[in-house]
Amino acid sequence: MDTRAVVLLCLLCVLFPSGADAISTGTPDGSERWGYVETRPNVKMFWLWYRSPQRVSTPARPWPTVLWLQGGPGGSGVGHGNFLEIGPLDVNLQPRQWTWLKVADLIFVDAPVGVGYSYTENPSALVRTDSQAVKDLAVIVESLLNDELPALEHSPMYIVGESYGGKHAAMLGVSLSRAIRAGTLKLTLGGVLLGDSWISPADFSLSYAQLLHYVSRLNDNAVADVNKMAVMVKEQMLAGQYATARQTFTDQLDLIDSQTDSVNMNNFLLDAGMNLVLTDSNLKTNSSSNRTTEESGSAPNNTIDGDMNGPIKKMFKLIPKGLFWQEASIDVYDALVNDFMKPAIEQVDELLSHGVNVTVYQGQLDVICSTIGAEAWVRKLK
Repeated sequence: MDTRAVVLLCLLCVLFPSGADAISTGTPDGSERWGYVETRPNVKMFWLWYRSPQRVSTPARPWPTVLWLQGGPGGSGVGHGNFLEIGPLDVNLQPRQWTWLKVADLIFVDAPVGVGYSYTENPSALVRTDSQAVKDLAVIVESLLNDELPALEHSPMYIVGESYGGKHAAMLGVSLSRAIRAGTLKLTLGGVLLGDSWISPADFSLSYAQLLHYVSRLNDNAVADVNKMAVMVKEQMLAGQYATARQTFTDQLDLIDSQTDSVNMNNFLLDAGMNLVLTDSNLKTNSSSNRTTEESGSAPNNTIDGDMNGPIKKMFKLIPKGLFWQEASIDVYDALVNDFMKPAIEQVDELLSHGVNVTVYQGQLDVICSTIGAEAWVRKLK
């Protein structure tokens, strides 16, 4: 056997002893915990939990827990959602004034596998369907509830998903709600929050020409061309040609880019910038696979890459030495090619039918998951 394979095997045996499906540690004061859950053979999913310093819980008013799911698919919740959005520290590792930790305990997960610190040595273990991604998330929730954070049983959980993470939030909400109703999961589902969520790709695609024309980013000729491609996307989706629809959608974004002088798809007031619903073009310039060696170069300090491959990785200690954290994974994005364009309106409908509180919130300047598109899919709810 190759010497490097032996070393790797030994490392995995240390991290995940035979018969174990989870390993975790945390701060001495118990305010933070983190670890891995082996959701499937050779699939190691990383999670991070913060206890709120403002935590006050009574039977009449139990303290809530937020489970944050990042977008992409391929973005890191432990990194991006935590240090760039709602966590207690910002990217400079300084206290964030408006952290959500002031009002809830927080759980961040790097999902699907292949994102952030979550990893597999077997490329075939990457998720190919949204259903498998949600099954992995459900295993994590069950493991945390039963083994790591038993107090979750008495803390209403709010699943918050951003962009593509919103699609998985809706689907995970359905999975947990069904288990709760069946009596197999002792958890209170407080609600599901969908932030700029990728719930109906066709409605978003059809909204781009109208929105960008109204804000003077597209001329009349370009509007017709962008609309034509949106109709193609919808027709391909109706025919079940989801992989083809994703390619047409990508071509539509490329057309918009060329006709708008590279409008920022997350803020139409700006030009250029990263698109959080990760397209082939920008992903290929930012990432290849999270399972690379540190020999490929160290990340700079005072950036999210520098944090996650430097002091944060060192603090966690559990992260395999050869795993180089990246903000986005093209491998994860490509693995979901057949499901990327599938809608999740039915899942939102089921949540509502179960009496689950669903909150939809939108960024007014967002294009990729536009407010116009969100209004369109919300009107389709039963």
